[in-house]
Amino acid sequence: MQTKHVFMDWITERLVSDLFAGWYGEPPHKITPMPAGGSNRQYFRLWAKNYTVVGAYNPDTRENEAFFQLTNHFHSLGLPVPKVLAKDTETNCYLVTDLGDTRLFSLLPHKENIDFDAHVMSLYQRVIDHLVVFQTEAAKKIDFSICYPRHAFDEQSMIWDLNYFKYYFLKITGIHFDEQGLEEDFRRFIQLLSKSPAGYFMYRDFQSRNIMIREDNPWFIDYQGGRKGPLEYDIASLLFDAKANIPFHQREELLSYYMDKAGEKVSIRRETFRRSFYDFVVMRILQALGTYGFRGGVEKKKFFLESLPYALNNLAWLDENQLFPKETPYLNRILKNIVQEKPTLGEDGREEILAPPDDTLTVRIGSFSYRNGIPADNSGHGGGFVFDCRALPNPGREERYKSLTGKHHDVIRFLNNEPNVAAFFEHAKNLVEPAVETYLERGFSSLTVSFGCTGGQHRSVYCAEKLAGHLRDNYEINVIVQHFEESNWPGRS
Repeated sequence: MQTKHVFMDWITERLVSDLFAGWYGEPPHKITPMPAGGSNRQYFRLWAKNYTVVGAYNPDTRENEAFFQLTNHFHSLGLPVPKVLAKDTETNCYLVTDLGDTRLFSLLPHKENIDFDAHVMSLYQRVIDHLVVFQTEAAKKIDFSICYPRHAFDEQSMIWDLNYFKYYFLKITGIHFDEQGLEEDFRRFIQLLSKSPAGYFMYRDFQSRNIMIREDNPWFIDYQGGRKGPLEYDIASLLFDAKANIPFHQREELLSYYMDKAGEKVSIRRETFRRSFYDFVVMRILQALGTYGFRGGVEKKKFFLESLPYALNNLAWLDENQLFPKETPYLNRILKNIVQEKPTLGEDGREEILAPPDDTLTVRIGSFSYRNGIPADNSGHGGGFVFDCRALPNPGREERYKSLTGKHHDVIRFLNNEPNVAAFFEHAKNLVEPAVETYLERGFSSLTVSFGCTGGQHRSVYCAEKLAGHLRDNYEINVIVQHFEESNWPGRS
């Protein structure tokens, strides 16, 4: 079976490479697979000298057609989405703009009880600005009949999502429930959600992993499941995006910002919208729990299990703030039980789904100054990588960057625009990734990666943060970042 998968991957790579050659005029200099997500789509990065594109293979022709038509429509409105560069409907392959590796998710602090800084909040506000355009302006001329797998988030779509939750979360985790009582509340819940106006474009999976950041601006991917629907669903998906773990008071701030912006396009009664918003938050969490159960429990993709504790925290917060729908008392009891019990998966011995195992691979990524020497490796494994960033363009030589660090968006923009930096990082990433994959296969628990520059403030910090974000996005591992010169940065005591 493994040999068959390898052969099919090779065939797919050849098809994508041939499409590139026909479009560009010569074969790619290099082609590498990109990490798989939750779908059956396969992605590759293809190189032509200093130019890269992303190649895709998706056997679902109807989903492809929805993607092509939606992309062309969004482009006509100036929305920041990848451009379809070439496609072959016979092989189900296509090429799109390469938006890089930085997702909004990778820029988040990923620490408990840490407020998002002004820059991240500004990014979220700009994301919301675009969301309102997707939902309102873009909806005016969309042919919703091309949407797949359903033209609208209607009663049938809701039934699919609720059954996904019932069969792939409740049943396989062993949470006890009365099926008749649950079905009656499902019907009441659908009636409640159906009261919201639904003539807008619903992106469907509007969350931080589907928002790329390029030159400090948001770009949007993975909208091929979009359809006609209500406003509330997408903003609920964004603000209650499980692992993004937005502080609750900042969710309220962003919700208020959204209502201000959407209110400029359509009539919104704020209190009514807020109440309906939390109903859709519950719906989105139920859909997500079904996905976590199926992808994590049935398909054994542990990456999805890592989101469960955050989803349960969201449910607990809704319960504490009495935000469960009053119309669904039996469903609410089940949700309370989910929060209180410890769900498990698997038929034999049951596999815990709440937290990643303690022996998960931990990658420690550090930045340092060569003035103080390469930091000692205290992990005990005595290996890893050290990358010298001193040959890269140095923003610290310019007065406007001297007081900033490689975490600041102005420095990030400067370094993102330097081709030598992009090539250096790509080489470093291509060395680290095979080690991560091999360590995962062999059950190793620790890997160290260090980036050094002259002062340990700009280039090494940028590379360390960028690699950490990439690994967090694409592997089921723990990533720890340490900047050894942080105490010496300007403004630090």
